[in-house]
Amino acid sequence: MAYKIMVVDDEQDVREFVGKRLISEGYDIILAADGEEAIEKASKERPDIVLLDLMMPKKDGFSVMQEIRKNFADKWIPIIIVSAKNDLEAVKKSYQMEADHYLTKPCTIDKILEGVKTMVSLMPLRVK
Repeated sequence: MAYKIMVVDDEQDVREFVGKRLISEGYDIILAADGEEAIEKASKERPDIVLLDLMMPKKDGFSVMQEIRKNFADKWIPIIIVSAKNDLEAVKKSYQMEADHYLTKPCTIDKILEGVKTMVSLMPLRVK
């Protein structure tokens, strides 16, 4: 079974680059360009992991994270923040809202993959 990774970023180049690399690593991907699309697709697709930008149109990443945590309380869905927002308050707020990992852009695709692989390795311990 391939894990489904949702990549949420308003920058098309970022979505496509990360998505292609995840596919090459054997993951299924779901792409979303903004917060509203992310919530809609999360409801339909039930991703296993979410890579989430914070600064997006329509709904920001904090709102998306809040909706995912509220609507999918029955399942641990790791959320990895991948954002250019690098101030301490954003990092602190993300972890208070139960983000599982925080990466600051620009970051390498290897760092993103490392985060995804860490979350995958923890799944047997956390999935109900």
